Amino acid sequence: MVEETPYVKFTPEMKKTHTILVPMMLPVHFSLIIPFLQDAGYRVEVLTTTHQGVIDEGLKNTHNDICYPCMLVIGQMIDALKSGRYDIEKTALMITQTGGGCRASNYISLLRKALKNSGFGNVPVLSLNISGLEKDSSLQFTLPLLIKTSFALMYGDMLMWLNNQCRPYEKRSGDTKAVLDKWVEGLGRQFHSLDFLHVRKNYREMLADFDGINRDKTPKIKVGIVGEIYMKYAPLGNNCLEEFLIGEGAEPVVSGVMDFLLYCLSNAETDYKLYGILKPGTILAKIGTWYLRKRQRQMIRAITEHGVFVPPTPFSRLTELVEGYIGRGTKMGEGWLLTAEMLELLDSGVNNIVCTQPFGCLPNHIVAKGMIRKIKDRHPYANIMPIDYDPSATRINQENRLKLMLANARLSVKESDVQQTERVGEEAFALR
Repeated sequence: MVEETPYVKFTPEMKKTHTILVPMMLPVHFSLIIPFLQDAGYRVEVLTTTHQGVIDEGLKNTHNDICYPCMLVIGQMIDALKSGRYDIEKTALMITQTGGGCRASNYISLLRKALKNSGFGNVPVLSLNISGLEKDSSLQFTLPLLIKTSFALMYGDMLMWLNNQCRPYEKRSGDTKAVLDKWVEGLGRQFHSLDFLHVRKNYREMLADFDGINRDKTPKIKVGIVGEIYMKYAPLGNNCLEEFLIGEGAEPVVSGVMDFLLYCLSNAETDYKLYGILKPGTILAKIGTWYLRKRQRQMIRAITEHGVFVPPTPFSRLTELVEGYIGRGTKMGEGWLLTAEMLELLDSGVNNIVCTQPFGCLPNHIVAKGMIRKIKDRHPYANIMPIDYDPSATRINQENRLKLMLANARLSVKESDVQQTERVGEEAFALR
C-alpha cells in the first residue's frame, strides 16, 4: 500500500494571515467573486500573469503527458511564488477540483508535488470543490457564499455576453471596456451588502449602459468558441482568442459558465435515469438545477424584453439539440455539453466555430473532434476549426488557422449574397 505524501493543511487561523493566490480562468466572473470572499475573511488575489515564464515553469514541474491546462495552472502558481512579490510563509494557493473522470481533480496532488520539488513544500493548498474532496483543506462554502457565488456567475455571464456583442462594433475604442469596468466595480460594491439582489434593476441599467455605446451597425462574421472549459475562457490558455477575433473584424460568441454548472448538476439526474444510481447529493443537484435554470431564464427574459441584444439559449434547448448525436451518459470532462454547444451555435445561425483543444485532454477530443464529422453530415454549411493548444504549438500557426477559417467564412457570405442577388433577379424577371 502506497502511503500518501504528507502536506501542509490550510487551517482556519490562516484566513487572517495568508494571501490566497488563485489561477485566472474567468476574468469577469472571478473579479466579482473576490469581494465577498474578502468579506468572508479570505485574502484572495487572482493571478493575471501571461508571460513565457508561466509555460516554462509548467513544463518544468509537471510530466509531459498531463493536460495543458494543468501545466498552465501549476506554472502560473510556481512562477508567482518565485517572483518575490509574496511572503512565502504567509501565502497559500487555491485550486478547483471538479470530481468525476476529469484529471482536473488530480491537479491538487500534482501541484503539491511541484511545490515540494520547487522548495515551496510549506505552502498550503486549498481545494475549491462541492464534491466532498479534500475535506481537511478546502474553502468552506457556507450557504451565503453559495448564493453570492451563483449571483456572481450569473452577472458575469451577462456582462461577458453583452461585452462580446458591443466591443467588435464600438466606434470609439475603449468605450465597451469602460462600461464593463464600471459594472464590475459597481457589482463588487453591491456584494458587500444585499444590493446585488436587485437583479431586475441591475439588468435594466446594465442593458441601457451597453446599449448607450456608440456602435457601427454593419454586421460582422460571428465566431463561436467552444472547447475544454479552461481553454475556452482563459486568455492565458487560448492566447487571447477573443481579442484576436475582434482584431480580425469578427464577433466572438461565447456561452456562459452557467451552462457548464447546469451540465454538471444534471449529470446526477442522468446517472439515476440510466443506472438507477441515487446518491445523497442527487436531490440537492436537482434543486440546484431548478435554481440555476430559473436564474438563467431571468437573464434571458431581461435581454429579450430589452429587444436590442441577442439573448443566450436556455440550457433546456441544449439538451434537446444533442438528442440523436451523442448520449447524455457521455459526461467525462465537458462530455455531451461540448457537442451540444456546437449544435446550439449552428441552430442560432453561428456557422463558424473554433474548437479549443488542449493537449492531453482525451475526453475533449472525443466529444469535439470526434463529433465534427457527424455534425457536418447534418449541417454541411458548418465551418468548424479545431485549434490545438499545447507548449509546442506556435501562436502564429494557431492564428494562421484562424485566419483560414475566417477567410472561408467571408467567402461563404459572398457566395450567399451572390445567390440571394441571383434569386431576386430571377423573381423580378418572372414577374415581368
